[in-house]
Parts: sequence; structure tokens; C-alpha cells
Amino acid sequence: MDRGTWSIDIRSLDTGERLYELNAGKLMMPASNMKILTLAAAADAFGWDHRFTTTLETSGTVSGGVLHGDLVARGTGDPSINTHDGRGELVLDEWARALQAAGISSIEGRIVGDDQAFDDEGLGAGWSWDYLQYDYAAPVGALEFNENVAPLSVSPGTAVGDAAIVKLAPGHGFSILNHAVTGPSGSENTIDFRRHLERPVLEVTGLTPAGGASFNRDVAVVNPTVYFAQCLKDGLSARGIAVSGEAVDQDDIATEVLGGATPERHVLVSTQSPSLLEIGTVLMKVSQNLYAETLLKALGAANGGLGTAEGGRLAVRRTLDAWGIPPDAYVMADGSGLSRYDYVTAGALATTLAHLYTDPRHREAFMSTLAIAGTDGTMATRLKGTRAGGNALVKTGSISNVRALSGYVRTRDGERLVFSMLANGFMIPSATVNRMADLGVEILSNFTRH
Repeated sequence: MDRGTWSIDIRSLDTGERLYELNAGKLMMPASNMKILTLAAAADAFGWDHRFTTTLETSGTVSGGVLHGDLVARGTGDPSINTHDGRGELVLDEWARALQAAGISSIEGRIVGDDQAFDDEGLGAGWSWDYLQYDYAAPVGALEFNENVAPLSVSPGTAVGDAAIVKLAPGHGFSILNHAVTGPSGSENTIDFRRHLERPVLEVTGLTPAGGASFNRDVAVVNPTVYFAQCLKDGLSARGIAVSGEAVDQDDIATEVLGGATPERHVLVSTQSPSLLEIGTVLMKVSQNLYAETLLKALGAANGGLGTAEGGRLAVRRTLDAWGIPPDAYVMADGSGLSRYDYVTAGALATTLAHLYTDPRHREAFMSTLAIAGTDGTMATRLKGTRAGGNALVKTGSISNVRALSGYVRTRDGERLVFSMLANGFMIPSATVNRMADLGVEILSNFTRH
């Protein structure tokens, strides 16, 4: 680590004593430890029982089982309509039943996505161009389905030299440029994909061996709202409710004037998300970037305004100011830590964690969102078989040349400690840096004053 830097802050929550510090006041890239600040501010603003609302609305008349008009989905940022616990399918089931209960068996109109609760800037500040196609960089929106990723499948053709067969779920928003080729049987699969910057083109390259298994990945979609509307249309069709019109973003039809006035809408069904506690648990345990970016925009919209990242950052600042964290102890560009514009001190993270622990409104809820060492989430395979296993509650962080580990651990005496360990600028293997941090937590778990 001679070419890298550690920033460390370790304190006793029982006595308030600072046990160790190294560069604790230095600004460091935190990677996903930024999620600690985002979730802390969201929980303080909304409460752990907060739920996001998505409504299904009609703008037309119903006769003979037909909705003569558009079906509108209006979102406020529920990130959980996805495959976790099959919730996406359950929501589609609920909405299909609501349509049927309203006497609607087909729709002579469009599926419209109303995403006006948030602005249309889906990407975080400082996100790198070369990973925007990947699932962890999915764009945020007020309507989100399947975490705003579309399944990509690349399969071999019939014979060697044939073009590979590329399939991408509808609503993705890309034009596909297929340069992938079927290679000899037993050859290495070298399939890759990238997103063009100048236009929405997904280029697929490489070889897939003849007779081999398909290459399956998730691709970040272009427009989350169109993708949501398309998935809703397909889901209703699969449940016997035909839709004649297209899936569209309300922004793309905003200039339409029907009879000189906007068609009146009627709420058909209102669906509540799981609680912020449940959303926060997914966010922290598996380090889900989209959830964090959604909470940041939701904070921006908390007082009735438009959900923007800047509004969210101001809301986070108000919370941290109230907790005594200096504004020069962090630089917040996004909510997830994916941006390399993010900086925070180990001291600011330790102070935030200490505040959450000492506040009875937050202690148990926040701690339950963290990964348990050696047990689940991003810590499932780390610190197994040590005194820290099943003991340390941790948030990890990982981007290139950055590793972070912050959380809580009990000592051999049962004393509760809070720690934050950030490593930046190293050239040694990241697994070695992780092992160093893990060893630090293991040492803390074995600490005794007797």
C-alpha cells in the first residue's frame, strides 16, 4: 500500500472514546459507502415506514369492455417493481385484476408512462462512459421496472461463421448492431457489448461457440419510462388484456391537444411499495445503485418539488448539518458512490454511523439493513469462521482502485465499536486490500480491555 492511502476512524459507541485514527479527516473516494449518507438522510426525512405510490389511471371512456383512451402509469420512484420476491409479476397481476374489475378487457389506446415526479436526467454526475451499458449503471426514473435493465441473450447460429442470435427484451430503446459470430465448437466465448455515445446503439461483438450455451446479461435501458410502459403493455397482454396502442413516455406526447384540453384522468388502482426499511435492506445488503439514486431524487421531491439530484444533495446536507458533520467533510455527486466525483472522510462516515446508532428512531432499523459478515449480502463470503463472522454489520464499497468497509462490530467483551476504513489509489490486487480491511475488523472483534 505504499502508493495508496488509508483513511481510518474507529470509536467506541459505549464510551465515546476514539480508539484509532489514520488520516480520518482526509477526503477519500468512498465507492458504495456513499450509500450510508443517502439512506441515513432518506430515513431521517421520510421515516422507515415510508412507501412510494404508483397509480394506474385511465383517460377515456369504457364501453363494451373496451377502454377508449390511454392507460397511464404514474410513478413517484418505487424501485421495487422487479424480480425480488417476484414483486413485478405480483404488481402486474394486481393491475390486470383492477382493469378486469373495472370492466376493461381491452384497451384502444396507448400505455403512457407519467414520470413527472423526477427530472429526466437518468445518469449520475461523473459516471464513466465505458460502463453505462451495464446493469449497475442503470438510469434512474420515477417509473422503474426490473431495475431498469433488459435481459440480453446471445446464442450461437446454426453453423460456424453464422451470425450469432441476439435477443433483447422489448422496450430497451436501442438499435442492435450485431457483430457477434458463431465460433468452432469448444472455442472460448468472447461475447461483449458496448453502448455507443453518439446515439442509442448497442453493439454486440465476439465469438460464441457452436452448440454452446447462450450468453446472458442485463443491459441498462435507454429510457426507463418507455421500458416500464412496454413491460406493462406486455404484462397486460400476457394476462389477456390486449392493447392496440404503443408504449410511450408522456414527455413524447406532451404537445398533443385533444379538444383544447388535457384529457381528465381517473385513478383505477393505487399501489404501495414495500417500506423504506425493506427497500433500504436491499439497497445496503446487495449494494443496489439504482435504489440509492432513486432515494436521492425522492429526497429532492420530498417537499413537493421536482425530484432532482441537486435537490437530493441539498436535503442530505441539511440532515448532516443537523448532525454536526462539517460540509467540507464530504463531496456528494450521486447517491450510490458510483461516481468518482464523490469524496468523504472516514470521520464523517463514523460520525454518521454513530448518530444512527444513538438515535432510537434509527438504531435497529438501520443496523438491520447492513450486510452481516460471513452470512449475507456483499459480506456473505468474508470473515467466515472468525469472531467477526455473524457479528460485524457492514457496508462495503468497491470501484476501481477504491475499497471501503464501514459499520459496527462487538469486541470480545461485548463492547460496540463503530469503524470506517477507506483505501484509495492502490495498485496491488483489490482482494489483498479487502483482506487487510477484514483483518482490521477481525482484530477489533478480538479486542478486550481485560
